[in-house]
Amino acid sequence: MPTQRLTDLPDTVRRLIEKASGPVLDVGNINAGLNSAIAARVRTADRTLFVKGLPMDHPRVWTQKREAQISPHVRGIAPKLLWHVEEDGWSLLGFEYIDGGHADFTPKSPDLPAVMATMIRLADVPAPALELKTMPHRLRTYVDDPANLSWFAGDSLLHTEWNPHNILMTGDRALFVDWGWASTGAAWIDPALWLLWLIAHGHTCEQAERAAAAHPAWERAPAEGLHALACVQRRLWDSIAAESTDDWATPMQEAARSWEEHRR
Repeated sequence: MPTQRLTDLPDTVRRLIEKASGPVLDVGNINAGLNSAIAARVRTADRTLFVKGLPMDHPRVWTQKREAQISPHVRGIAPKLLWHVEEDGWSLLGFEYIDGGHADFTPKSPDLPAVMATMIRLADVPAPALELKTMPHRLRTYVDDPANLSWFAGDSLLHTEWNPHNILMTGDRALFVDWGWASTGAAWIDPALWLLWLIAHGHTCEQAERAAAAHPAWERAPAEGLHALACVQRRLWDSIAAESTDDWATPMQEAARSWEEHRR
């Protein structure tokens, strides 16, 4: 479920931002980052930043720490992290501000090649020596046979969260944001998870798989592994749609069901 968004910066948060970046001249809310209590464009005398934050007692505050840890390893693929502050009850991340829109996943979108190009660059990034979640662990509750989890194992760094709000388009480049759920697993999983979002935005299963096939790891994806992932994703999105009021939950549930049927 999305985190309750604050519409104004608390005085404590403003002071922490000014401590890190100087006097705040202007603040504008960002209509993205649904898992953040604070998501704001902040202008100081020297630069404009994107600041996101959660209270330290929030159950997902660990995602803030994970983003801070991942950031040095994904330079050029993600906006640059300028600072990370944990003080006075808040965890705050200050990023360079990217003046760009979110990716368009509809068929024939000009954004799709750039998204894939950055995804391929990510595949070349060695998984950092961090205690990242693994895909077998994340998906363990959605399989009947634990042996199927072996299909998802691997040492590739994966983003995994392919909501178009997590991709910023600037010129002909795609930058990936919201790395809190970065994980390790088989390299083909990222394009496979991405194709579900393509289906939800109007692609047929065949079109979505053709788009995913531009990723070098796709040709190494075992048919049994793709079938297992399709089954897992259908169960996952059935669970999410049953509880979520987000407008994207039902289209994703329908996409996951379509892909599972396609993969039978």
